[in-house]
Amino acid sequence: MNKETLLNEKEGYALLQKYGIFVPRHTLTTTPDEAAAAAEQIGFPVVLKIVSPDIIHKSDAGGVVTGITDADMVRHQFEGIIAAAKSFRPGCRITGIIVEKQLPEHGIELLIGGKRDHTFGPVLTFGIGGIMVELLKDVAMRILPADKQALTGMVREIQGYPLLTGYRGRPPMDIAALEDTLSSAARLFLEEPEIVEFDINPFLLYEDGGCAVDARFLLAPPGVSVPEEQRPSPDVDIFSLSSIALVGASTDPSKLGYAIFRNLLSFEGTIYPVNVKGDELLGHPIYPSLSHLPSRPDAVIIAVPAPHVPAVMEEAGALGVPLAIIITAGFRETGESGAGLERQVSAIADRYGMRFTGPNALGLMIPRLNLNATFDPKLPRHGHIAFLSQSGAIITTTVDWSLAEEVGLSMVISVGNQTDLTFEDYLMIAAADDETKAVILYVEEILNGTQFMDFAEKVSETKPIIALKAGKSDIGRQAASSHTGSLAGSYEVYQAAFAQAGIIPAASLKEAFEVAGLLASEGYPAGNRAAIISSAGGFAVLSSDYAEESGIDIITFSDELRRRLNTFMPPGWSGRNPIDMIGDAGVVRYAKTFDALIRHQDEWDIAFVISVPSTSVDAGDLANEIVRFSRDTHKTVVGCLLGGESMLAGVRILRNAHIPNFGEIRDAFVAVGTALRKKNHDNQSCEEK
Repeated sequence: MNKETLLNEKEGYALLQKYGIFVPRHTLTTTPDEAAAAAEQIGFPVVLKIVSPDIIHKSDAGGVVTGITDADMVRHQFEGIIAAAKSFRPGCRITGIIVEKQLPEHGIELLIGGKRDHTFGPVLTFGIGGIMVELLKDVAMRILPADKQALTGMVREIQGYPLLTGYRGRPPMDIAALEDTLSSAARLFLEEPEIVEFDINPFLLYEDGGCAVDARFLLAPPGVSVPEEQRPSPDVDIFSLSSIALVGASTDPSKLGYAIFRNLLSFEGTIYPVNVKGDELLGHPIYPSLSHLPSRPDAVIIAVPAPHVPAVMEEAGALGVPLAIIITAGFRETGESGAGLERQVSAIADRYGMRFTGPNALGLMIPRLNLNATFDPKLPRHGHIAFLSQSGAIITTTVDWSLAEEVGLSMVISVGNQTDLTFEDYLMIAAADDETKAVILYVEEILNGTQFMDFAEKVSETKPIIALKAGKSDIGRQAASSHTGSLAGSYEVYQAAFAQAGIIPAASLKEAFEVAGLLASEGYPAGNRAAIISSAGGFAVLSSDYAEESGIDIITFSDELRRRLNTFMPPGWSGRNPIDMIGDAGVVRYAKTFDALIRHQDEWDIAFVISVPSTSVDAGDLANEIVRFSRDTHKTVVGCLLGGESMLAGVRILRNAHIPNFGEIRDAFVAVGTALRKKNHDNQSCEEK
């Protein structure tokens, strides 16, 4: 076979039967009389379906007729289907008409499908099926291989799950049979490597058992592929540098080599500018080559034109330099000639056991070392969030924003082309860094999906990973050859992979940093029971709406906690949660409320403290009380000091104490709700196991 081919219906049914998946009684026929005889043997009512390699969606071509109850009707509809197919696609090849037993209509139509993703490999899809499948898009996905518990979890993830358990008086469906079918479909996809895509739609599920009513398998010719050799993981302290050389340093302020060296001046270690022309740069002698340096550097930054990069790598490798930071562009992103240069650089690095970032990268920043090995003039303040990005522009924008918002970062890494060091390597480096408490990824493309998931799953067990995936466009899906192809787009597969690997998805950079800030400071909430404290009634009401949206439960206080609050609350307070302390509340009333909640912290998991500018509350004093409140509990405390300049002192106190503060209360509830979904997903996985 020279191109992808489609199994016909009979061949597809045979493959399903091989793996123990039930199909209707059926016969492939080529004449009206054959079809009539087959129908008599199978038993009425029957269904007739066109079998043609040129017709993918049979219903669109008038190629499916149901409810056929006698032999004459079979003959008539046989000829009608053939005529409709030829009208729909003139010149189409017709293998025949399949006659199959029509199953009872009271089953639930489901979809089971598979697609081989070029990044993550085989992906299994499950959801509500039938002709509305693309419209509803109620599906769950798993990257294969996946264990029985993971496949079972797919059934419970879809919104239509209540239909399977019994809805509005309907009997429950045979979920055990469905789970067995999912396991069989997963095994089929893993053991039949020539299948690139398949649909079982619908799979009819009944009170007792289920049956695949329609199946489509797309095959590709077997190819000879040599798996890439996995490179060893780098030393996790590879970025703990004490000396750096910049090859391509320049005395011209308009050149990249000048900007990078200027940024290196703050580095706490030794820096060496290197350029064949020699001279002096910002008080440092320029060395004509790496071999002229007084000592071997820990790393070399390369900022010379692409054709000269291999020579620099060769010299650095010969000297035993362990790390190169290749900022130069002009490699595989420019075409085949650039790709050849990139392969040459990689071969040199392999020969010397040298590791490198990039190429085509912004560089890296390690704030605790005052290291800015990029051409961005700004270095973020030191913090506990690592930011790994595939876009240099997003890094420069984020660093600028972080300085204005006083958000600290433990490391910032531009991954570039990922020719050597990849996202998974950087994840392991961040996981081993004591200063890093959470990791944010901006992802456009993962090169090795399976390896990435393995690394990410290990890291997410100890440090939260939040990812923003670019590329949600539907462009290209119109040509999908199956329902699964249209549903399992690249973006959706990435989201499924993230979930399996324990990565928290974010809808925006702002959300990513808010969730990361929350988890880096407070960790995962123990549960979803929330207490809300506010002196602003309107925000207390809004918080109730946002809590419900985010899956957060506003608890009902015990009688004992309510009595304690009554001892100092003003007359007429609501007596309920959210705690509206009335607009005249000062810091003392906040403090007493915190004390009451500390005494009853077994009743709640999360406390949201909301305050607005007021003459009765000093933001700094309130922030100090929030810090005390947080330290005296083992629960998640979230600040919502709202407003502008008058609240800055309080916001800074909270940040210095590593307590998250949100300037918009909805953002606070979204961040906590996102963290809770990850925790609940992990708990469900543990329970299933």
